[in-house]
Amino acid sequence: MIAARKSQKILFSLAVLFLLVLVGAALAAPLVAPYKPTDQYLAKRFKAPTLENLLGTDNYGRDVLSRIIYGSRSALIVGIVTVSIALFLGGTIGLLAGLGSRNLDSVLMLFMDSILSFPTILLAITVVSFMGYGLVQVMLALGIISSPVFARLVRAETLAIKGEGYVEAARALGTPVVKIVFKHIIPNILGKVVVQCSIVFALSIVTEASLSYLGVGTQPPEASWGLMLKDARNYLVQAPWLAIYPGLVLAFTVLSFNIIGDTLSERLNPRLNGSS
Repeated sequence: MIAARKSQKILFSLAVLFLLVLVGAALAAPLVAPYKPTDQYLAKRFKAPTLENLLGTDNYGRDVLSRIIYGSRSALIVGIVTVSIALFLGGTIGLLAGLGSRNLDSVLMLFMDSILSFPTILLAITVVSFMGYGLVQVMLALGIISSPVFARLVRAETLAIKGEGYVEAARALGTPVVKIVFKHIIPNILGKVVVQCSIVFALSIVTEASLSYLGVGTQPPEASWGLMLKDARNYLVQAPWLAIYPGLVLAFTVLSFNIIGDTLSERLNPRLNGSS
């Protein structure tokens, strides 16, 4: 048990460190990237990793490291905006369903379940195709698609909390519903919501990369990990580094968020904390 806890702490620390480096590189991209992500050097096409180009160049002679660094901006922006939209929409609907009448609860949850019934990628492609291709459209689509997860979570927790004695006492004393929400409900569900945010963040990054790979997300010549993998598919034998490095960064980013989410889930779980 002690060894498992130590290894979990090490993994958590490494995940946080990796994400801090990623965020730092994204914020300081113009300073740390050796080249501009769209600069083409046709004379250096498919150049293997060297000191001049640490991760090599692509089919247009663009620096792979620079494109990965600038691509992290797209990934992080998509994650932040997607989680924000999903949390606002889903949280609001979940609170209304949990605190409202049974009829309102049924209607709202039926609407949320109808969204969950569609495959995520397929629904995202449909929404993006309707609104137009681009990063903004992807973020809006993913925010809407991810909202049912928060709605169901917030509704379930709200239904459990509103039956507690202290909440019923506050309602009996005439405390406004808004005050009950901010004083009693939100603080008690915040831990689980934070864990869900980390999960949705990771999923949104993968989905954005998938949409960009399919050509409906970030559009060329902008840098995106999904676009880089799309460009690399025709040169896997000739230039394998085109797929290896952005693929590894994408995998490590998602893995880091999952590790953080799992660790927070255990630390914020009162049953596990009580048993330990």
